[in-house]
Amino acid sequence: QVQLVESGGGSVQAGGSHTLSCAASEHTFRIYIMAWFRQTPGKEREFVAASWPSSSSVSYADSVEGRFTISRDNAKKTVNLQMTNVKPEDTGVYYCGAGPTIGWIKSSGHWGQGTRVNVSS
Repeated sequence: QVQLVESGGGSVQAGGSHTLSCAASEHTFRIYIMAWFRQTPGKEREFVAASWPSSSSVSYADSVEGRFTISRDNAKKTVNLQMTNVKPEDTGVYYCGAGPTIGWIKSSGHWGQGTRVNVSS
């Protein structure tokens, strides 16, 4: 069973930086794509960033490209999302997901509990 635990949510001012972390089991971390999605009220959960296992491949949504960085900490088995130059539209609940493809992650329901980020202008 995939178990994911997000942490690091909080409040941040626009233009500032913030880092989220997602802890996974060794098995999950080693074999699966790990991704961050976010959701705001009334909207579908949207892709933010993903990191492929056993490679340096990453992918970002256009809205965060150049501002967010996803990275893996192999020792801690965590995937971090470093957010810089945050904007009010980055506000939302951020979810960590894991799976064989991004589409599978989005449809599988294997999510962490989510962590809320509030960006104030």
